[in-house]
Amino acid sequence: MRSTVVIITRDRCGELLRTLAWMTALPDAAPIVVVDNGSADGTADAVRERFPGVELIRAGRNLGSLGRNLAVSRITTPYVAFCDDDTRWQPGALTRAADLLDQYPGLASVTGRCLVEPELTEDPITPELRYSPVRGPDWLPGPALLGVMAGLSMFRVSAFEEVGGFSRRMWFGGEEELLALDLAAAGWWMCWAEDVVVHHAPSKARDSRRRRQLGIRNTLWTLWLRRPARSVWRRTVDVLGSAPRDRHTVAAVLEALRGLPWVLRSRRVVPDPVEAGLRELERSQRESVARRYVG
Repeated sequence: MRSTVVIITRDRCGELLRTLAWMTALPDAAPIVVVDNGSADGTADAVRERFPGVELIRAGRNLGSLGRNLAVSRITTPYVAFCDDDTRWQPGALTRAADLLDQYPGLASVTGRCLVEPELTEDPITPELRYSPVRGPDWLPGPALLGVMAGLSMFRVSAFEEVGGFSRRMWFGGEEELLALDLAAAGWWMCWAEDVVVHHAPSKARDSRRRRQLGIRNTLWTLWLRRPARSVWRRTVDVLGSAPRDRHTVAAVLEALRGLPWVLRSRRVVPDPVEAGLRELERSQRESVARRYVG
């Protein structure tokens, strides 16, 4: 077995059970680890009863994306496919992603094409991935990326662990950005694959305003942690200019500023080639519909 599927969840029992029914029935189904981040709706008990073959980790509290780190520390396969409780990898997608990681040892992750249910339209971020301007090596099997979406991606476990997985401080909401930059800085490559298809049925059980607040905070922290000073200023202006002028944005900025002592202690600017790739991405990010901070 080459890959393990890891799902983190909290208080979305019905959606998780539907996702597990799908993922366990795939012709290329892989072992599954579910991390229950302290659900209060009976999620853990339902998983144990309905899917006894799924490994269940009861976190006891909301670990956010750190639940993925916990699961990865327990798996034995060389690759891990992250899956949200409202996303479903399509038949053959797990196999295809693992094949690419087998074939290209310098590849840290493969991110798939997301189709949004029920119409199966492409996720708005797809053009950014398909037409990524980041320059990669000739051997790369798809467009080079400097950012990934966790629930659509399979990672090489050794690369994931080398950079420490997801940051404890980011917790959740755009937490992939820092991970991707650290992978790139360590010399790993990430790519998008058209034929790795994942469906997303966006959950209505979410606090969109808090998610937006965390997304702004984490984007700012990632900028301040890894970009050179000139880029920090330029992109901070871009990010705040695209955010609604309301109390949730103010709260996000204040939360980011409170983290400045940690940011300054942990700041480590990416190598010049990575920064060059990030600058190439800025135009598409400014024009992106998918990156609007709404909610």
